[in-house]
Amino acid sequence: MKLGEVGFLTNDVVRLAAFYKFLLEIENGSDDSVHQTIIAEETMLTIYNDGSSKNNQNQNICIAFTVDDVDKEYERLLKKGVKIIDKPATRPWGAKNMSFSDPDGNTVYLRSFSENVKEG
Repeated sequence: MKLGEVGFLTNDVVRLAAFYKFLLEIENGSDDSVHQTIIAEETMLTIYNDGSSKNNQNQNICIAFTVDDVDKEYERLLKKGVKIIDKPATRPWGAKNMSFSDPDGNTVYLRSFSENVKEG
């Protein structure tokens, strides 16, 4: 079985999609205000408004992306004014992680692995 899609429900599709297009450095060619799909490699990130009101207090979900260089991404996010939760730090298991909030308050993790540490 493969994970087919990760979806974010939001009140502001354009704003949240723009953030993830910036983060993933991907352009999907859409400015739709109801539904946008952003494809990165084999996984789809879908951002949509299902018509219900969201409270943007998303405390039970997070999303993590593996990147080549967490420090480089940290600097890029700082320049964009992104709200950083935890600065890059090497964890006891060897991965280097950082976390931040997306515009709706979802927690996003970026992580990188040294050649000595395998992902997973």
